[in-house]
Amino acid sequence: MRVAAIDCGTNSIRLLIADVVQDGDGGQRLTDVHREMRVVRLGQGVDVTGMLAEEALERTFAAVDDYAALIRSAAVERVRFVATSATRDAGNRDVFVAGIEARLGVAPDVVSGSEEAALSFAGAVSVLPMQENRNVLVVDLGGGSTEFVMGDADGVSGALSTNMGCVRFTERYLQSDPPTPAEIAAAEAAIEDKLSEVLAVVPLGDVDGIVGVAGSITTITAHALGLASYQSEAIHAAVVPLEEIDAAATALLAMTRTQRAELGFMHPGRVDVIGAGALIWRTVLRRLAQLSGGRLESATTSEHDILDGIALGAARG
Repeated sequence: MRVAAIDCGTNSIRLLIADVVQDGDGGQRLTDVHREMRVVRLGQGVDVTGMLAEEALERTFAAVDDYAALIRSAAVERVRFVATSATRDAGNRDVFVAGIEARLGVAPDVVSGSEEAALSFAGAVSVLPMQENRNVLVVDLGGGSTEFVMGDADGVSGALSTNMGCVRFTERYLQSDPPTPAEIAAAEAAIEDKLSEVLAVVPLGDVDGIVGVAGSITTITAHALGLASYQSEAIHAAVVPLEEIDAAATALLAMTRTQRAELGFMHPGRVDVIGAGALIWRTVLRRLAQLSGGRLESATTSEHDILDGIALGAARG
């Protein structure tokens, strides 16, 4: 079966067209036909105004027009469009929903934080080995929200979606170029508050392995690996020591936007928000290392995330 999945977040909109086939264990796996991402910044200003900006809607609708043409030409059988944090928060989301349905022929699913978390987990671990009795934490660091999902070979055991993301925290805290020590301290305090919320729901001290997904984390991983350009094959499933991730995140946070733009692996749409993403990921990993008593020494990066989870869900109908 050929399916199309669209993930519309706060910063980017992504398309996956894939063939879904049965694997030898009775499960399903995806074979990519087409995968792409565009930065449309749908969540521009939502944190302040509570509304989707007209220009942000226009950018998003233009991308969906192109995606719809690709879907038609690929003879897709099922389509699922999922919208996440920015759309959940917007007072005019009905305009967005109507615009998507008119262009794509399907209504977008504006999923809850818990649904988003489950989709992220399914996608992230779909291509990674899952061991029995091993608690894996998937962290999906988006533009408006970050999902923390713990699970094992049997599925999700605990999850929480937080209103913490690279776009939201850039707009809220990191407005200087580069961020000032005072801005960084205020953002760190807010991240710690969010982690306290997570700890009340997800037993982070029981984590045996960490998987990070989404654009901020893959970009930080590219820097940690010393890549001259963005190379998905090197980034996906990369296991990086925590101290190397910390150093890469710290370096990106300290750079000016001009310096970030000169990095060969940096997508232009992430230049202004990667500092906040780096700060969030650094703070999360430091807390996890502390809670583990030094037991956790590395994190795995997955290029497969909520988009893959959406595609697998579309195949199940």
